[in-house]
Amino acid sequence: MNNAFLALCCLTLLAACSGCGRPDPTAPVGSSADGPVTNYPVRGIVQALRPDGSTVVIKHEAIPGFMDAMTMPFDVKDTNELRGLQPGDAVEFRMRVTEKDGWIDEVRVTSHGPAPRPATNVASAIRVLPDVPALAPGDLLPDYGFTNELGRSMRLSDLRGDAYAFTFIFTRCPFPDFCPRMSDRFATVQKRLASDPAAPKNWRLLSVSFDPATDTPETLAGYGRRFGYDPSRWSLVSGAFDPIERLAGHFGLYFGRDLPPADQNHNLRTVVVDARGKVAQVFIGNAWSADELADAVIAAAKPK
Repeated sequence: MNNAFLALCCLTLLAACSGCGRPDPTAPVGSSADGPVTNYPVRGIVQALRPDGSTVVIKHEAIPGFMDAMTMPFDVKDTNELRGLQPGDAVEFRMRVTEKDGWIDEVRVTSHGPAPRPATNVASAIRVLPDVPALAPGDLLPDYGFTNELGRSMRLSDLRGDAYAFTFIFTRCPFPDFCPRMSDRFATVQKRLASDPAAPKNWRLLSVSFDPATDTPETLAGYGRRFGYDPSRWSLVSGAFDPIERLAGHFGLYFGRDLPPADQNHNLRTVVVDARGKVAQVFIGNAWSADELADAVIAAAKPK
């Protein structure tokens, strides 16, 4: 009787352990230098493969509780993950996200399809505007007007006398490598410059949203509060598409105009402007550090 009872207990414990061994695919699994890693199972269609061999652009389905359906580039840590992939392939993969980083792995082709056709409607295509000049360090930045997170009109000329950095975001972008990384680094720059008694006093930060339909002043204010923004130092703006597109076009930033997140694709640019309103430095992509940006703002604030 005692042996039978003991056997039953062992079987019960074994079943419980087996159940615990089936992880929730969205639960934190493992860790990295940035903390716990959360996994999400995702499906999508390959749109393009980047020449670097470690980046694939995928139009993916919505990820419940984390991300709307979007089109965006994803990095892999092992380039073998992308071997044999072709535009048009339907894939399943695992998205791995930490507080500061994100990548994909376990990429599996589920079916092959025709390569996506480029958009033929110019009004909805992703494009770099051809009618604005490319600007480089030393060039005067034209004046554009926006509406800030307080609902007030704001022009770039209002910032003359201050050195400032601006970058482009949209608040519905949750993937750590993109808009959240830009905003997190702005928060770090704000903290460093505000706490350094030797830092200049004439500096500002500016986040420009290219999703004005969603990013109302109230939404932008809430987004800023998530990152601990100081409205006296950091403004978040949006407004009409035309000035946003023209400002973006000066620096090779592209995004889709009037597109839902599922079709949105964008790259990254961050620009430092000196106190005279001239371009001081352009940061491409997301590989720069908050200290590099802070140093560039400090240098741009010095009298010329």
